[in-house]
Amino acid sequence: MLKRGVGGMPRCQAFKGDGTPCERIIGASQTYCYSHDPAAAEARRKTASRAGKVKTTSAEIREAKAQLRTLADDVIEGRVDKGRASVAAQVLGVLQKWVEQERKIKETDELAKRVQELEEQQAQNMGGWGREYG
Repeated sequence: MLKRGVGGMPRCQAFKGDGTPCERIIGASQTYCYSHDPAAAEARRKTASRAGKVKTTSAEIREAKAQLRTLADDVIEGRVDKGRASVAAQVLGVLQKWVEQERKIKETDELAKRVQELEEQQAQNMGGWGREYG
């Protein structure tokens, strides 16, 4: 039997990590919300994997910042020619722009995929909703 919350809306049958019942509203034909649905486990894993890739971009930015700091220190101390340092800084600036562009493309692609998944999930929910409540 489906749990029902305030207003008689069906609720997810799963329990959260702290042991309390999940309170998310689900479609009439569903047992679990997206976060707890075993059938959505692979999609959740892929989303988490994409989030991990963003960390790679952050690592590249941190590395470029460290190189720029070292380059600045080397110029100040006279260990690197100012002309070479200027060219290196320009190259690092181009790298930074490409990293940012890559991040924007990934973000846009991921957002488009998430919107598509949500639209598909909404269509499924509305199909179940219409049968029971329509």
